[in-house]
Amino acid sequence: MTDTIDLDSPSLYINRELSLLEFQRRVLDEARDENNPLLERVKFLAIFGSNMDEFFMVRVSGIRKQVEANIMKLSEDGLTPREELAVIRKTAQELMLEAQYSFQRKILPKLDKEGIHIIEYGKLSKSQKERADKYFTDVAYPVLTPLALDPGHPFPHISNLSLNLAIVIRDKKGNEKFARLKVPDTLPRLIPIKRSSGSARKDGTIPYHHYFVWLDQVIAANIGGLFPGLEVVSVHPFRIIRDADIEIQELEADDLLETMQQNIRKRKFGSVVQVAIHPNMPEEMRNLLVENLEVESNDVYALSHPLGLVSLWQLYNNVERHDLKYPPYIQRVPKPLRYVDGTNNIFDIIRNENILLHHPYETFAPVVDFLYSAARDPNVLAIKQTVYRVGSNAPVVEALLEAAERGKQVAVLVELKARFDEESNIGWARALEQAGVHVVYGLVGLKTHCKITMVVRKEGEGIRRYLHLATGNYNAVTSRIYEDIGMFTCDEDMGSDATDLFNYLTGYSTKKVYKKLLVAPVNLRERMEKLIQREIEHARAGNKARIIFKMNSLVDMRMMQLLYEASQAGVKIDLLIRGMCCLRPGIKGISENIRVISIVGRYLEHSRVYYFHNNGDEEIYMGSADLMPRNLYHRVEVIFPVENKAQVRFLRDKILEAYLKDNTRARILQPDGTYITPKVDEKEKRFDIQAHLMGE
Repeated sequence: MTDTIDLDSPSLYINRELSLLEFQRRVLDEARDENNPLLERVKFLAIFGSNMDEFFMVRVSGIRKQVEANIMKLSEDGLTPREELAVIRKTAQELMLEAQYSFQRKILPKLDKEGIHIIEYGKLSKSQKERADKYFTDVAYPVLTPLALDPGHPFPHISNLSLNLAIVIRDKKGNEKFARLKVPDTLPRLIPIKRSSGSARKDGTIPYHHYFVWLDQVIAANIGGLFPGLEVVSVHPFRIIRDADIEIQELEADDLLETMQQNIRKRKFGSVVQVAIHPNMPEEMRNLLVENLEVESNDVYALSHPLGLVSLWQLYNNVERHDLKYPPYIQRVPKPLRYVDGTNNIFDIIRNENILLHHPYETFAPVVDFLYSAARDPNVLAIKQTVYRVGSNAPVVEALLEAAERGKQVAVLVELKARFDEESNIGWARALEQAGVHVVYGLVGLKTHCKITMVVRKEGEGIRRYLHLATGNYNAVTSRIYEDIGMFTCDEDMGSDATDLFNYLTGYSTKKVYKKLLVAPVNLRERMEKLIQREIEHARAGNKARIIFKMNSLVDMRMMQLLYEASQAGVKIDLLIRGMCCLRPGIKGISENIRVISIVGRYLEHSRVYYFHNNGDEEIYMGSADLMPRNLYHRVEVIFPVENKAQVRFLRDKILEAYLKDNTRARILQPDGTYITPKVDEKEKRFDIQAHLMGE
């Protein structure tokens, strides 16, 4: 069968960008789901808006560069870059319009009924208008800087993600001119009309009614004060997105830290990839923007208010209506770690057994405690860690700083190219260096994405290495909303591998052989391919063969072809893929044994877990890598084995198999690239995996 089927055929693959847009559709579905609490639906709209901004800044900008360079390389599904751009624009416009409709027609009326009133400026009462105008005079007016466009004033630079007002003014002679005004991003997009709106009162009580008006509408209504002696003819909002995909010529950069700082500044000046306007913007003004921003007319997207749904985070974060949000969840402490006391420290417990931590259902606190224990333990000699995304509030880094101050040898690899977290990471890198920590910034041409901490401890006459390996970042804040799995171990072989890995990251090691760890770009692809191939051989020998992969994305062509071969050999394959999946399941003779499920919900599914039945001798690997070319070729990644058989069964039965039972949050990928909701019989019980794992 495999000899007669061309696995390179474009018809077997889903376009990567369209698959990513389908993920954004699933995020949008959460905003449209009336079973979700109302303010959580607002939050999902904000997430959708943020995701779409990033999609244009990174993905669309990259394809535009290919078009401009006349690159004709086809995507896996056979599209030229220009064809890709055309279908992306159509799908993106459709999604953004659906999101605006959901906000305006579905969510806004419900917010109003619940006492959260977002009022158009023109519909404010007299007293409300007076308060809004006073805010303009006292707060907004001093911040505003109108910029003219005429022979003496060139078209002003407009920064990335900025909301602006395009203004037509007329002088006393009847001449019309253009001016641009940036809506300050230092002020809240939604202005509270009453002092109590959006927060608790001084006496601690929570108001039921909250009143807001849009900042840009208040500015537009009062804009005449900025142009004395002139007539304001019309005011039209627009928002732009620029290319923000940083390229670093590392070989020419003596100091990667300084290079990153320069590139972050340059991000504000990338080429424009999207202009969002209201549909009623006059043709003449639209053409003026197209010409001066140097975009094509189809880079202009006509959308309703508000432009930039990411601003809805303000509403979610500031309105204290907990009845309209998910109920609080108290995280559990893993059983083995509930008994740490003065006579039984965390190292004693790890020596006794490997420990799994499943976030956010189990707290991230033991990871922080592990580092603080290492910092304060007189027997600890050294701590080594990779830092990818730790956030601005980083107890993990604080623990490393304390360790350095206490005289420990501390080495940290800080990944400065963690997209959109660069500034935070630069700040922590500076602080660590000042404390005497050995800080390195990764390998030339590779992004360091692995999640690993090693503590070297003197015990008796020798040393023992304690490891924390994980699928997710060392970020205490996102650990409450990202689903990830970590493991504590002091396994000697893994410790030896970790030492070799850190030598690879901080020195000149070219070691190619690891005892247990799968490391990209060294041996991960080769080992993963062999594990899939082994399952194929079991199936061909007539044995039961099964693969379950849980990951964020599946894009790599060779991996997809191997999975097609496995399906044809009779291997049953279940893929739990949150985001992009370019493989087409359910094609007769090719992929009828493959099922692809995506789950989007309260928590961001982020763990990567790889299960192989192996003729009954089951194996599970976990780690930082998805099956994408960038993970396999262009990043330092670590996948680690779970060797305790009880833990293997736990992960298989209580985690993976449970995910496959979800009939509430799950969406099933169809051969045409669309996703459908599972059909549930009237007698069948609803099963929500995230609620199940929370113990509901």
